[in-house]
Parts: sequence; C-alpha cells; structure tokens
Amino acid sequence: MNVPEGEPMRGDQQEEMAAWFRSLDSVQPKEMVGLWSGLGIPSDHPLDGVLENLNWFGKRFHSDMRADALLFTWRPGRLVPLEPSFLPVRLAIKLAPFGRTFVARSWFSYLQKMLRARGTTASLRLQALDGIETAAMIYDKQPIVDYFRRIDDDEIAGMMCVRDDSRRFFFKLRKVMD
Repeated sequence: MNVPEGEPMRGDQQEEMAAWFRSLDSVQPKEMVGLWSGLGIPSDHPLDGVLENLNWFGKRFHSDMRADALLFTWRPGRLVPLEPSFLPVRLAIKLAPFGRTFVARSWFSYLQKMLRARGTTASLRLQALDGIETAAMIYDKQPIVDYFRRIDDDEIAGMMCVRDDSRRFFFKLRKVMD
C-alpha cells in the first residue's frame, strides 16, 4: 500500500496504517545511524499534525546505539534535542488539539531552551514486532517504543507505540546527508 500524500484514507485509518506498516521490510539498527528528518503520516491519531506544528525536525541515531529521540528546529539551522520526560506522553495526547495551534507553537518555541536534553534520551536495538525483528527505539524515561520498517531506499516508516494505548502514531524518516 502506498501512503497517499494529503489524501483521506477510507475505513479505519489506524487499522489500514498498521497493516501497511506490517507489510514493510524490517530494518537493522545499524542502518538507522545518522540524522533523519521526519514527517507525520495522518492515521487518525490525536498527535497527527502536532509535531509539525511545533517544528519537529526528526531523530538522530548515534553509532553507540543511543538516540536523540526528539529533535526540533529552534532557530534556522539549529537543531535542539528535547528531553521527552519533560513532556508526559499521555498529557501530550490529551492536549493534542491545543498542540496544533499557533499559541502552542509560540509557547513551545519559547520553552525549547528549558526542555533541552542533556544527553541522549533513548536506545536503539533489534526488537520483535508481530514476530519479526526490526530496529526499535526505546525511550529512557517514557513508556514509548518506536518501531522502524523500510519504505524504500530513501525512507523509513516509524510507528510509535505507547504502553497501554492501542492507538499508534505513524511517521516517516528521510536520511539527511552529512
């Protein structure tokens, strides 16, 4: 299934996206090393559009299998890794409608300096999903695992899973050349 850009999906978007994600090839953790720009894939998840509104850039994976889980653009040309534990995921999901507003973008821009991570915030490893091992990023201080599968030579699909929440947030990553 091709993910249509900007077209509404029919039926249950969460189920359709999960089936599409399962159909993709697995990824090895070492393939993830580097800087990746990200973009959410609409899937009827409460966080759809929130990260883009807050100037989310993507993720960075280091050769020691540690990761900057949340990278945002702070000023032109400057990326800021944020500490996910400062943003409780369940609260973020509840406040998602606010997260898509201009006011939220302004506040978030102002608060980024205080939310800055002091080191990496997640680990990258091989983990089984539906019986298939694939690269997964496990957040250090949040009940979140991001699983990764290959879309094509240039893009990786991500599926964020929050413990005790059946909804999935989908995104895609594109490798940024160094």
